[in-house]
Amino acid sequence: MKHYTITVNGNTYEVSVEENSGVSLATPAPAPRVAPAPAPVPVQKASPAGAPTPAAAPAPAPQAASGAEGNIKVSSPMPGKILSLKASVGQAIKKGEVIVILEAMKMENEIVATDDGTIASINVTAGQSVEAGDLLATIN
Repeated sequence: MKHYTITVNGNTYEVSVEENSGVSLATPAPAPRVAPAPAPVPVQKASPAGAPTPAAAPAPAPQAASGAEGNIKVSSPMPGKILSLKASVGQAIKKGEVIVILEAMKMENEIVATDDGTIASINVTAGQSVEAGDLLATIN
């Protein structure tokens, strides 16, 4: 029999190992059962008495020419943040011209017009976060 001292995560254990020269039939130990962890409960910080609670700023209304949307939709190809608008409602635009600049993964991406036409609506504002597939603008 051999004796070892093993340290695991700062805890020291004395271990004895018996040498076996013959063939033994080993049966695997059953895997320990792990109970599912309870769902985390969101914790809200209490505000000091009398302190006003901050309200979310209302989202600015998107620009639209007489409330009409165009029949060609330009959607966000990826999640990101709108850095700037390069076109405005009513502006004539050619296929391939930049409509908005979208920042995603620290890179500036130009979102361009898919067809010739006139910008019917711009549905985002500078600084707004968007998800993939969100409507950015429409073209007539």
